[in-house]
Amino acid sequence: MHWLLAHAARALVKLLQALPLRAVARLGRACGHLVYCLDPRHRRVALDNLTHCFGAELTAPQIRSLARENFRRIGENFACAIKTATLDPAALREVLEVHGLEHVRTDPARTSGTNFVFAIGHFGNFELFAKVAWLMPGYQFATTYRALNPPALDQVLQSVREKSGCLFFERRFEANALKNRLRQGGLVLGLLSDQHGGTKGVWGPFLGRECSTTPAPAVLALRHDCPLLTAFCYRVALGRWRIEVGKPIPTRGADGQPRSVEAIVRDVNLAFESAVRRDPANWFWVHRRWKPRGKIRPAPSPEGTSPEPDTTPP
Repeated sequence: MHWLLAHAARALVKLLQALPLRAVARLGRACGHLVYCLDPRHRRVALDNLTHCFGAELTAPQIRSLARENFRRIGENFACAIKTATLDPAALREVLEVHGLEHVRTDPARTSGTNFVFAIGHFGNFELFAKVAWLMPGYQFATTYRALNPPALDQVLQSVREKSGCLFFERRFEANALKNRLRQGGLVLGLLSDQHGGTKGVWGPFLGRECSTTPAPAVLALRHDCPLLTAFCYRVALGRWRIEVGKPIPTRGADGQPRSVEAIVRDVNLAFESAVRRDPANWFWVHRRWKPRGKIRPAPSPEGTSPEPDTTPP
Protein backbone atom coordinates (compact mmCIF):
# COMPACT_ATOMS: atom_id res chain seq x y z
CA MET A 1 0.00 0.00 0.00
CA HIS A 2 2.86 2.37 0.83
CA TRP A 3 4.47 1.88 -2.56
CA LEU A 4 1.16 2.74 -4.21
CA LEU A 5 0.95 5.96 -2.18
CA ALA A 6 4.53 6.84 -3.13
CA HIS A 7 3.83 6.26 -6.84
CA ALA A 8 0.75 8.47 -6.63
CA ALA A 9 2.80 11.18 -4.90
CA ARG A 10 5.50 11.02 -7.59
CA ALA A 11 2.86 11.32 -10.30
CA LEU A 12 1.38 14.36 -8.56
CA VAL A 13 4.82 15.96 -8.27
CA LYS A 14 5.49 15.44 -11.98
CA LEU A 15 2.10 16.90 -12.88
CA LEU A 16 2.56 20.02 -10.78
CA GLN A 17 6.10 20.58 -12.01
CA ALA A 18 4.92 20.33 -15.62
CA LEU A 19 2.23 23.01 -15.24
CA PRO A 20 2.76 26.79 -15.31
CA LEU A 21 3.21 28.29 -11.85
CA ARG A 22 -0.01 30.32 -11.88
CA ALA A 23 -2.00 27.24 -12.89
CA VAL A 24 -0.40 25.34 -10.02
CA ALA A 25 -1.33 28.16 -7.65
CA ARG A 26 -4.98 28.12 -8.77
CA LEU A 27 -5.14 24.34 -8.49
CA GLY A 28 -3.65 24.50 -5.00
CA ARG A 29 -6.20 27.10 -3.91
CA ALA A 30 -9.05 24.95 -5.20
CA CYS A 31 -7.72 21.93 -3.33
CA GLY A 32 -7.32 24.01 -0.17
CA HIS A 33 -10.96 25.12 -0.40
CA LEU A 34 -12.02 21.50 -0.87
CA VAL A 35 -10.09 20.46 2.23
CA TYR A 36 -11.79 23.26 4.19
CA CYS A 37 -15.15 21.77 3.23
CA LEU A 38 -14.24 18.12 3.80
CA ASP A 39 -11.89 18.21 6.82
CA PRO A 40 -13.92 19.23 9.89
CA ARG A 41 -11.10 18.48 12.36
CA HIS A 42 -8.57 20.93 10.91
CA ARG A 43 -11.31 23.43 10.07
CA ARG A 44 -12.31 23.41 13.73
CA VAL A 45 -8.68 23.89 14.84
CA ALA A 46 -8.30 26.90 12.54
CA LEU A 47 -11.60 28.44 13.62
CA ASP A 48 -10.78 27.92 17.31
CA ASN A 49 -7.34 29.49 16.94
CA LEU A 50 -8.62 32.46 14.95
CA THR A 51 -11.50 33.03 17.38
CA HIS A 52 -9.18 33.04 20.39
CA CYS A 53 -6.81 35.49 18.71
CA PHE A 54 -9.21 37.77 16.82
CA GLY A 55 -12.62 37.12 18.36
CA ALA A 56 -12.66 40.58 19.94
CA GLU A 57 -11.79 42.25 16.63
CA LEU A 58 -13.65 40.24 13.98
CA THR A 59 -17.19 38.91 13.64
CA ALA A 60 -17.90 35.18 13.31
CA PRO A 61 -18.54 35.48 9.52
CA GLN A 62 -15.26 37.37 9.12
CA ILE A 63 -13.40 34.66 11.01
CA ARG A 64 -14.96 31.94 8.84
CA SER A 65 -13.99 33.89 5.72
CA LEU A 66 -10.44 34.25 7.03
CA ALA A 67 -10.27 30.51 7.77
CA ARG A 68 -11.43 29.65 4.22
CA GLU A 69 -8.80 31.93 2.73
CA ASN A 70 -6.20 30.38 5.03
CA PHE A 71 -6.99 26.89 3.69
CA ARG A 72 -6.77 28.22 0.12
CA ARG A 73 -3.40 29.80 0.89
CA ILE A 74 -2.09 26.59 2.44
CA GLY A 75 -3.13 24.65 -0.65
CA GLU A 76 -1.59 27.27 -2.93
CA ASN A 77 1.68 27.32 -1.01
CA PHE A 78 2.07 23.56 -0.77
CA ALA A 79 1.36 23.09 -4.49
CA CYS A 80 3.63 25.98 -5.48
CA ALA A 81 6.45 24.70 -3.27
CA ILE A 82 6.62 21.61 -5.49
CA LYS A 83 6.78 23.79 -8.60
CA THR A 84 9.24 26.39 -7.28
CA ALA A 85 11.60 23.60 -6.23
CA THR A 86 12.46 23.24 -9.93
CA LEU A 87 13.11 26.94 -10.63
CA ASP A 88 16.64 28.22 -11.19
CA PRO A 89 17.72 31.56 -9.66
CA ALA A 90 16.83 33.50 -12.81
CA ALA A 91 13.28 32.13 -12.88
CA LEU A 92 12.97 32.53 -9.12
CA ARG A 93 13.77 36.22 -9.33
CA GLU A 94 10.67 36.65 -11.50
CA VAL A 95 8.33 35.51 -8.71
CA LEU A 96 10.25 36.27 -5.52
CA GLU A 97 11.43 39.51 -3.94
CA VAL A 98 13.87 39.51 -1.04
CA HIS A 99 14.17 42.50 1.31
CA GLY A 100 16.33 43.17 4.35
CA LEU A 101 19.55 41.62 3.12
CA GLU A 102 21.43 44.53 4.66
CA HIS A 103 20.83 42.80 7.99
CA VAL A 104 22.94 39.81 6.97
CA ARG A 105 26.01 41.57 5.65
CA THR A 106 28.96 39.62 6.94
CA ASP A 107 31.89 40.94 8.92
CA PRO A 108 34.95 40.43 6.64
CA ALA A 109 37.04 39.56 9.69
CA ARG A 110 34.69 36.70 10.64
CA THR A 111 33.17 35.52 7.36
CA SER A 112 35.04 32.23 7.14
CA GLY A 113 33.75 30.98 10.46
CA THR A 114 30.47 32.81 10.93
CA ASN A 115 27.15 30.99 11.01
CA PHE A 116 23.71 32.58 10.84
CA VAL A 117 20.63 31.26 12.59
CA PHE A 118 17.22 32.22 11.22
CA ALA A 119 13.98 31.73 13.12
CA ILE A 120 11.46 31.10 10.35
CA GLY A 121 7.89 29.86 10.32
CA HIS A 122 5.03 28.48 8.27
CA PHE A 123 4.37 31.74 6.44
CA GLY A 124 3.55 31.72 2.74
CA ASN A 125 5.69 29.44 0.58
CA PHE A 126 8.22 28.87 3.35
CA GLU A 127 10.03 26.19 1.32
CA LEU A 128 11.49 29.10 -0.69
CA PHE A 129 13.96 29.76 2.13
CA ALA A 130 15.90 26.71 0.96
CA LYS A 131 16.12 28.15 -2.56
CA VAL A 132 17.80 31.51 -1.93
CA ALA A 133 21.37 30.41 -1.22
CA TRP A 134 22.50 32.48 -4.22
CA LEU A 135 21.84 35.57 -2.08
CA MET A 136 24.72 34.65 0.24
CA PRO A 137 27.52 33.21 -1.89
CA GLY A 138 30.04 31.19 0.05
CA TYR A 139 27.48 30.01 2.60
CA GLN A 140 25.74 26.66 2.86
CA PHE A 141 22.01 26.75 3.68
CA ALA A 142 20.58 24.12 6.02
CA THR A 143 17.47 23.28 8.01
CA THR A 144 15.96 20.55 10.12
CA TYR A 145 12.92 18.43 9.41
CA ARG A 146 10.92 15.55 10.82
CA ALA A 147 10.61 12.55 8.50
CA LEU A 148 7.16 11.52 7.36
CA ASN A 149 5.58 8.13 7.66
CA PRO A 150 5.59 6.00 5.60
CA PRO A 151 9.28 6.30 4.63
CA ALA A 152 8.42 5.88 0.95
CA LEU A 153 6.38 9.09 1.05
CA ASP A 154 9.16 10.88 2.93
CA GLN A 155 11.61 9.91 0.18
CA VAL A 156 9.39 11.57 -2.41
CA LEU A 157 9.23 14.78 -0.37
CA GLN A 158 12.96 14.85 0.24
CA SER A 159 13.71 14.23 -3.43
CA VAL A 160 11.84 17.47 -4.16
CA ARG A 161 13.50 19.43 -1.37
CA GLU A 162 17.06 18.33 -2.03
CA LYS A 163 17.06 19.91 -5.49
CA SER A 164 17.59 23.21 -3.70
CA GLY A 165 21.08 22.23 -2.54
CA CYS A 166 20.02 22.90 1.04
CA LEU A 167 21.21 20.46 3.73
CA PHE A 168 18.42 18.70 5.64
CA PHE A 169 18.99 17.22 9.10
CA GLU A 170 16.40 14.89 10.63
CA ARG A 171 15.89 16.60 13.97
CA ARG A 172 15.37 13.44 16.02
CA PHE A 173 18.37 11.47 14.77
CA GLU A 174 20.89 13.88 13.21
CA ALA A 175 21.46 16.45 15.94
CA ASN A 176 25.13 15.53 16.26
CA ALA A 177 25.67 15.86 12.52
CA LEU A 178 24.12 19.32 12.66
CA LYS A 179 26.34 20.35 15.57
CA ASN A 180 29.45 19.15 13.73
CA ARG A 181 28.46 21.11 10.63
CA LEU A 182 27.90 24.25 12.70
CA ARG A 183 31.39 23.93 14.15
CA GLN A 184 32.80 24.16 10.61
CA GLY A 185 31.19 27.59 10.12
CA GLY A 186 29.72 29.18 7.02
CA LEU A 187 26.24 27.77 7.66
CA VAL A 188 22.89 29.57 7.30
CA LEU A 189 20.52 27.53 9.45
CA GLY A 190 16.77 28.09 9.21
CA LEU A 191 14.66 26.69 12.04
CA LEU A 192 10.87 26.54 11.96
CA SER A 193 9.97 28.16 15.25
CA ASP A 194 6.24 28.83 15.21
CA GLN A 195 4.73 25.51 16.27
CA HIS A 196 4.14 24.19 19.77
CA GLY A 197 7.44 23.71 21.59
CA GLY A 198 6.44 20.71 23.69
CA THR A 199 7.95 19.87 27.06
CA LYS A 200 11.33 21.41 26.14
CA GLY A 201 9.86 24.72 25.07
CA VAL A 202 9.96 28.12 26.75
CA TRP A 203 6.57 29.20 28.09
CA GLY A 204 5.36 32.71 27.43
CA PRO A 205 2.74 34.80 25.63
CA PHE A 206 2.11 34.58 21.92
CA LEU A 207 -0.77 36.55 20.40
CA GLY A 208 -2.14 37.12 23.87
CA ARG A 209 -2.12 33.51 25.09
CA GLU A 210 0.50 31.44 26.87
CA CYS A 211 2.16 28.67 24.90
CA SER A 212 5.40 26.73 24.58
CA THR A 213 8.00 27.89 22.04
CA THR A 214 11.12 26.07 20.90
CA PRO A 215 14.34 27.60 22.32
CA ALA A 216 16.45 26.10 19.53
CA PRO A 217 17.26 29.33 17.60
CA ALA A 218 18.29 31.13 20.81
CA VAL A 219 20.29 28.19 22.14
CA LEU A 220 22.22 27.62 18.92
CA ALA A 221 22.89 31.33 18.33
CA LEU A 222 24.30 31.63 21.85
CA ARG A 223 26.26 28.41 21.70
CA HIS A 224 27.91 29.23 18.36
CA ASP A 225 28.14 32.99 18.94
CA CYS A 226 26.39 33.88 15.70
CA PRO A 227 23.71 36.35 14.62
CA LEU A 228 20.06 35.41 15.14
CA LEU A 229 17.51 36.86 12.73
CA THR A 230 13.92 36.28 11.68
CA ALA A 231 12.62 35.98 8.13
CA PHE A 232 9.06 35.73 6.83
CA CYS A 233 7.62 34.82 3.46
CA TYR A 234 4.61 36.91 2.42
CA ARG A 235 2.27 36.25 -0.50
CA VAL A 236 2.05 39.37 -2.66
CA ALA A 237 -0.06 37.96 -5.52
CA LEU A 238 -1.06 34.66 -7.07
CA GLY A 239 2.16 32.64 -7.28
CA ARG A 240 4.35 35.54 -6.14
CA TRP A 241 6.09 36.06 -2.80
CA ARG A 242 8.34 38.40 -0.84
CA ILE A 243 10.81 37.27 1.83
CA GLU A 244 11.59 39.90 4.43
CA VAL A 245 14.61 39.55 6.70
CA GLY A 246 14.29 41.26 10.08
CA LYS A 247 16.89 43.05 12.12
CA PRO A 248 19.16 40.82 14.23
CA ILE A 249 17.69 39.86 17.58
CA PRO A 250 20.23 40.69 20.30
CA THR A 251 21.69 37.63 21.97
CA ARG A 252 23.93 39.66 24.26
CA GLY A 253 23.25 42.67 26.45
CA ALA A 254 24.99 46.05 26.43
CA ASP A 255 27.55 44.61 28.85
CA GLY A 256 28.44 41.83 26.40
CA GLN A 257 26.94 39.13 28.58
CA PRO A 258 24.57 36.55 27.06
CA ARG A 259 20.90 37.36 27.39
CA SER A 260 18.62 34.72 28.83
CA VAL A 261 17.09 32.22 26.43
CA GLU A 262 13.66 33.28 27.69
CA ALA A 263 14.29 36.92 26.78
CA ILE A 264 15.52 36.00 23.31
CA VAL A 265 12.54 33.71 22.69
CA ARG A 266 10.22 36.50 23.78
CA ASP A 267 11.73 38.80 21.13
CA VAL A 268 11.38 36.09 18.48
CA ASN A 269 7.70 35.67 19.37
CA LEU A 270 7.11 39.41 19.15
CA ALA A 271 8.49 39.41 15.60
CA PHE A 272 6.27 36.43 14.74
CA GLU A 273 3.23 38.16 16.22
CA SER A 274 3.82 41.18 14.01
CA ALA A 275 4.09 38.94 10.92
CA VAL A 276 0.86 37.10 11.78
CA ARG A 277 -1.10 40.30 12.35
CA ARG A 278 0.19 41.83 9.14
CA ASP A 279 -1.48 39.09 7.06
CA PRO A 280 -3.40 36.57 9.21
CA ALA A 281 -4.36 34.34 6.26
CA ASN A 282 -0.66 33.84 5.52
CA TRP A 283 0.06 31.74 8.62
CA PHE A 284 -0.54 28.05 9.44
CA TRP A 285 -3.65 28.20 11.66
CA VAL A 286 -4.44 24.47 11.39
CA HIS A 287 -1.85 23.58 14.04
CA ARG A 288 -2.74 23.55 17.76
CA ARG A 289 -0.18 26.17 18.76
CA TRP A 290 -1.69 26.70 22.22
CA LYS A 291 -1.91 23.65 24.46
CA PRO A 292 -2.44 23.55 28.25
CA ARG A 293 0.68 22.63 30.18
CA GLY A 294 -0.99 19.75 31.98
CA LYS A 295 -1.93 17.96 28.76
CA ILE A 296 1.57 17.87 27.28
CA ARG A 297 3.30 14.52 27.35
CA PRO A 298 6.82 13.86 26.07
CA ALA A 299 6.82 11.72 22.95
CA PRO A 300 8.43 8.29 23.45
CA SER A 301 11.79 7.86 21.74
CA PRO A 302 12.03 5.15 19.11
CA GLU A 303 13.80 2.05 20.38
CA GLY A 304 17.55 2.31 20.08
CA THR A 305 17.67 6.08 19.65
CA SER A 306 18.20 9.04 21.89
CA PRO A 307 15.44 11.43 22.84
CA GLU A 308 15.09 14.51 20.66
CA PRO A 309 17.77 17.00 21.72
CA ASP A 310 17.13 20.43 23.20
CA THR A 311 18.90 22.19 20.35
CA THR A 312 16.43 21.36 17.58
CA PRO A 313 12.78 22.32 17.28
CA PRO A 314 10.25 19.78 18.59
